[in-house]
Order: sequence, then structure tokens, then C-alpha cells
Amino acid sequence: MLPTAPRLRTSAIRSPFVQFLLLFVAVAGSLLAGAAPASAHAALTGTDPGQGSVVQQAPGKVTLHFSEKVAMSADSVRVLDPKGKRVDKGEIKDVSSGKTASYEKALVAGLPDGTFTVAWKAVSTDSHPVSGAFSFSIGAPSDTTVQLSNQEAGGGAVGVLYGLARYVSYAAFVLVVGGAAFVLVCWPKGATARPLQRLVAYGWVALTAATLALLLLRGPYQDSGKLSDVFDLGGIGAVLETKTGAALVSRLLLLAAAALFIAVLFGAYAKREDAKEKRDLTFGLGIGGTVVAAGIASTWALAEHASSGIQTGVAMPVDVLHLLAVAAWLGGLTALLVALFKVPSFEAAAARRFSSLAFWSVVVLAATGIYQSWRQVGSWSALTGTSYGQLLIVKIGLIALLLGIGWISRKWTARLAELPAAGAAKVGEQRTKVAAAAGGGASGSAGASGTTGSSGSTASSGAAGASGSARSADGSGKAPKNPKRAAQLARQQAAVAAAREKQLRDADPGRAGLRRSVLAEAGVAVVLLAVTTVLTSTEPGRTVEQAEQSGASAGAGVNQPLDLTLPFDTKGEDGKGKVRIDLTPGRTGSNELHVWATRPNGKPFDLPEVQVAFTLESKDIGPLPVTPDRIVTGHWSSTGVQIPMGGEWELAVTVRTSDIDQVTVRKNVKIG
Repeated sequence: MLPTAPRLRTSAIRSPFVQFLLLFVAVAGSLLAGAAPASAHAALTGTDPGQGSVVQQAPGKVTLHFSEKVAMSADSVRVLDPKGKRVDKGEIKDVSSGKTASYEKALVAGLPDGTFTVAWKAVSTDSHPVSGAFSFSIGAPSDTTVQLSNQEAGGGAVGVLYGLARYVSYAAFVLVVGGAAFVLVCWPKGATARPLQRLVAYGWVALTAATLALLLLRGPYQDSGKLSDVFDLGGIGAVLETKTGAALVSRLLLLAAAALFIAVLFGAYAKREDAKEKRDLTFGLGIGGTVVAAGIASTWALAEHASSGIQTGVAMPVDVLHLLAVAAWLGGLTALLVALFKVPSFEAAAARRFSSLAFWSVVVLAATGIYQSWRQVGSWSALTGTSYGQLLIVKIGLIALLLGIGWISRKWTARLAELPAAGAAKVGEQRTKVAAAAGGGASGSAGASGTTGSSGSTASSGAAGASGSARSADGSGKAPKNPKRAAQLARQQAAVAAAREKQLRDADPGRAGLRRSVLAEAGVAVVLLAVTTVLTSTEPGRTVEQAEQSGASAGAGVNQPLDLTLPFDTKGEDGKGKVRIDLTPGRTGSNELHVWATRPNGKPFDLPEVQVAFTLESKDIGPLPVTPDRIVTGHWSSTGVQIPMGGEWELAVTVRTSDIDQVTVRKNVKIG
């Protein structure tokens, strides 16, 4: 006899619920474990001194300019000398003016010549961390021993765990709110169903655990990035003073109220039999549950994208409605799936009511989603040219797929409701035969329809099976003398009867078709939720373009160096290569120009001649020629390059590869 263990494992893997769980884990792992650190709403648009600049006198401070307001602690900006010693002092000062968000940190007096490194970190208005570093030199560049971590804020193991906790919190919120709404609105009798009770209760536990994890991980997530700092009391205290910390604590308090709601829903409400009292309790639970659910949803709206950018007063309530609509739709869908697979007495009327609930949820979802998309994307170019816009397109595609599968589910729901009476009677007759085969006594009429009832309790089937087993144990109709043997045979017969009963129930074409389509919907919903989680941690397209425009318009005002590479081809022998142009600090006035030339294989190209010219056509200035001096093979440099005014300059680079082969490449650049 072959061992049964492998077959049990194979059947377990083939189970729809196990496949659904595997899909959940695979999607979460691929989208969260491999995700890059979260982009932030705020972007650094410039610094003073500028990146790579060389100043002749030691500055008394460093200034950082951002695209929007950020939160900084006393240790958010560190300035290190060439030996790695800190040379900054005092608190960070907010010197913002108008639409420019600027922060400065004082430096100690008497700084020596050399290259200095500035490392900074901040938290944007929508709670996402951002960090970076730049360097400048006093007198002349020098070697430096400073080594900074390559890990960005929000990255590493802490970033992965934080992202996973965010995903779990979203998914658990959907289960709690959607599952409870399904019971109250679509199937009040489902309050007594253990599978639905477990679904909502497990969702509450997962949401509470994920919220606690986010609270503990928040400190290292936005600061050190070290797992060892998770239980640092000082770090936790600092988190509690932030907007995100307050939102997470508020969520925990609201979850305590949600626990009371769940206890009443599956306790007093489930046991209530008087129709009037149950209606009153339904009304009270509906109002209270909506308030608690909206409160929990607002903890996301207050701390993420909706709380920053334009029209925040409208965006936050819209975001709450959006989250509630998602929960009612996807959470209700999960509850429907559980009911179809795990609750034999599931009613077709509940599926019809959920179909209506899902329709109105999608209407709200579409309306709020259109507004959010306009607010966060802002332009067609941002929709296709930014990560946020591309993720949004994927999300829209998944929603369209869900709606298509939902249309199929709606058709199966109609068929479920229109099961012919003859067919229902036939199913009931078959169940009666199953009960009789199990030992008789279990009524099949109780489960006349595969969607409106069951063929009897497991207890009655077990009793009938025990009786039948006892009569047929020795072929004479007499029960076995050994009570243990009789009980064993009874359990076996009851298991066979239960399996046959499940076979008949699953053979109901309406129920089976609806189960398949709802399972497909749930699978797509898992992917949709993962994409949404990544989307909420991605910098919106509107702010990406605003940051780029801000950086371009600021230009030399914030000392941004010009660094670009241009390919060239003189059409002669050995005439192809690239030139890299570096203009520092890239502002009006005096600049330092560096030119590097390389062959296609990346090796230095020793060109006979290199010339550079600047032309500002809008003001009829130029061309202003520059002939850099050769430093080493493939490297030319020139100091004191004067740019008289800011504007859109044409940069022309002429390279000669032989006595007769030369070419001029041009590029428009913004300077000053």
C-alpha cells in the first residue's frame, strides 16, 4: 500500500485556499522585499555651498533648499572635514521664505582648506524619509577619509520590514471593515458563522500587530536604519512627537473601540432573535462601525500623501472615502469567498446584496480615484514619465480586470438565485440518499438548495453514521461488541457521509461557478492591494515634475553644477567618442570648466584640440569661446569661465581628431 502523506500534501497544494495564500505571499515578497527605498514627497533642489563647488573663504554655514517643508532633528545635518571630524554646531534653523523651504546649519570658525562632506536626512510632509550627501571644497579640493553608507533612508532590512508591515496593515483593514460590512449589510445571519467570525477577528489581530510593528520600526526607518534600535525608548519617544507617531497611536486607540464592536457583532447581535431588537442593534452597529472605520482610515489620510500637496482640506476626506470603498468591496469579496467555501448554509440573497454593495463601492472608488489621480499626477507627461504614473496605470488595469471578473460573478449570482425548483428538489433527494447511506435519519429536505441551507448538522450525520456502522459491522445488522470499534466505525462512516455531502454541494453549478469567479477576483485583489501599497510610498508625479522645474529654475541660484556627456563622430578614422563637460558651480559669474574625452571602449581619448563656446541667443550674447588647457591624457580644464547672466545657453563643443577631421556638438543648458 502506497503511503498517503504525499497525496495529502498534493491535495493540500491544489486547495484553492492554499493557492490563494501562496499568491498572497509571492506578491507581497516580490513587490516589497525587492522594492527600492520609498521615494519622498520632498526633494533637495539646491545647496549653498553647491555640490562640488570650490569657495575661497570658509563659509559660516551650510544651507539646504527643498521643494517643500521637511521635518529635521538636531542631528539631521552633519558636516565632516577631510578627516571625518564634525565641524557643524548648534540647531538647524528654518530660514524658508515664500515657496522656498530652506534650512541652515552653522559651522565652526577657522575651517582649514580641503574637501568637506555634508550628510543630511529629513522626513517629508507625507511621512516618507529622504536622505543624501554632497561635498564642497575650501581653497582647493583635497583627499578625504569620509565614508558614508550607501543605504538610503527607508532602505535595508528595516525598510523591507516596514514595507511588509504597511502591506499587512492595509490588507487587515480591508478584512476587518469589509468583513463586518458584509455581515451587517449583506448577510446578518452570517454573524453566527464561525469562518466569518475568524476572518474579522484575525484581521483585527493582524491590523493591531502591524500597527505596533510600524510604531516600533518607525524610528530606525526614518533615522538610523538599524534593527537594533527598534526598542530604543528615546527613538520611540521621538516618533511619538511626530505626525506619523500620533497617527499610529490614534489607530491603536481606535482599534480598541473596534474590538468592542466586533465583540458585540458576533456576540449579542448574533444571538439576538427578536426582529425589532435586531433592527435597532443593526442601526446602532452600522453608525458606530462607520465612525470607527472612518476614524481608522483617517489615520492614513492624516499621515500620508493626502496630507501634503494641494487641496489637503479636500484630499483627506476623499482619501477616507476611497479607503472605505476599497474595504467594502475587497473585504466584502473576501468574506463572500469564505462563505462560499466554508459555510454550507450560505444564502443566495446575500450574494445579491453584496453585488449591489460592490457596485456602489466601485462608484465611490472611481469618483475618489479620479480626483486623487488628478491631484497626484497633474499632467499626461507625469502619467507616463514617472514611476507614480506608471504604477497608477497598472492599478487602473487591475481594477478594470476586477470589474470584468465581477461582471461574470454577477451573472453567476443571478443563476444562483434562479435555481429551478426541480433542480433544488433533486439535490435534496440526492442528499437524502446520502443521509440514508450514512445510516438514515439525517434529513435531506433541510438542504433542498445548495445555496439556502445544509442537509443537516455534522452531529446528526455522525449519529446516523454511527448507527449504520453498528448495524453493518458484522453483516448481521448487530452492533459490534467492542464499543471502541463501534465508535471508530461510526466516525469513519460519518466522514464518508460528510465527504459525499460536500461533493453534492460543490456539484451545484451556480455555487461552483460563483466560487471560481470570486476566487479569481480575490487573486487579482491581492495583486491590486500590493500595487496600491507600493503606490502610497512612491513620490507623486506632480511633485516629481515640480521638483525638476524648481531645480531647473533655481539653477545657479542654488549653485547646481552643470554635468553632461555628449557623443561625437567626426566621420574620420578613429573619430568616435564622448566628451563630458563639468561647469562648477554652474552659476553667473566665475566658473571652473573641466572636459573629459573618452573612446567608445571607455579609455581616455587624447584629442589634438578641444574648444568650448557659450551662446545666449535670446540676449544676442556670444559665442563666448573657451580654450581649456590640457591637464593629462583625455582631460582639459579652464578656470575663470565667465557667465554674464542666467538663461538658456547653447553649449558648443568642438573636437578635432586629426588634422582634417573635426566636429561640433551642441546642447542647450540652463545656467543661472
